[in-house]
Amino acid sequence: MLYTNLKHIESAADHAKILSENENVMVVCGRMGPMCIPVYGIAEDIEEEYKHVKFCDMEFDNPEASVIRNLPEVRGFMGIPFTIYYKNGKVVKATSSIQTRQQVTSILNEQFGVAVKA
Repeated sequence: MLYTNLKHIESAADHAKILSENENVMVVCGRMGPMCIPVYGIAEDIEEEYKHVKFCDMEFDNPEASVIRNLPEVRGFMGIPFTIYYKNGKVVKATSSIQTRQQVTSILNEQFGVAVKA
């Protein structure tokens, strides 16, 4: 179990449902480890700014996470978390390992549009 405040994806069916119901989705697939926790924290911190993006997590070791682990876009990845950005159900960007807030927001801005300031 991942101890985050993000929406948890627990099955391939959940994953498919979230992708079908949301135009822009960011999924952080990892463990509760030192490379993953900062990325979950960034997603939690920016979730309110990017209301047009659905932020989720998925446990890397869950057999159902094969929907992420088997993506062609992650074939050469060596570190977790795998962070996958989906637009209309299609992968538009995938990263691995620890990311900074600036790296994550740059991808979000490029793929999904800039955050809406309140």
